[in-house]
Amino acid sequence: MSTDAIVMLRDDHKKIRKLIHTYRADSDQVLSSAGDGPQETVAPGEIVRELLHELTVHTFVEDEVMYPQVRQLVPETASLVLKFHEEHHVANVLAAELEGMKQDDESFDAKTRVLMDAVERHMDVEEKEWFPQVREALGRKALQFIGSRMAEVRKFAPQRPHKPLLRKLADAMAS
Repeated sequence: MSTDAIVMLRDDHKKIRKLIHTYRADSDQVLSSAGDGPQETVAPGEIVRELLHELTVHTFVEDEVMYPQVRQLVPETASLVLKFHEEHHVANVLAAELEGMKQDDESFDAKTRVLMDAVERHMDVEEKEWFPQVREALGRKALQFIGSRMAEVRKFAPQRPHKPLLRKLADAMAS
């Protein structure tokens, strides 16, 4: 396994894209063949749970290691890194909401698709714009150092999305 930070993040992106593709293909197949008998697809809820897990770990590692390191070492990317942090925040809010939903909830599919669209746009910008800029600025050794740190942090990353603090407080007050 490579310890190059960009290679590691691209590997995460591949897993996430595969889950997104599987969700879309399976849910579209179920919708188009509703009433045609039992389907041999994975339950959308299972795919979304795996997607939420992958996104939670991935965003944690980026937020805790990759983004701060790159922001410090390649300051000209600071505005893009700030944008990425905000995109992660939005994704984390949606992920936490999905974590608390059942797949038969009315807005489950719509919320999942909004999250997937946002994540795909985010990954595209990272891969097409940011990664090449970072690789050119840092080089292989620095990316391997960052990647080894990411591998360590990944071991302690949260595995499931967490509700934002304000949502927890609102839930507690409603109880």
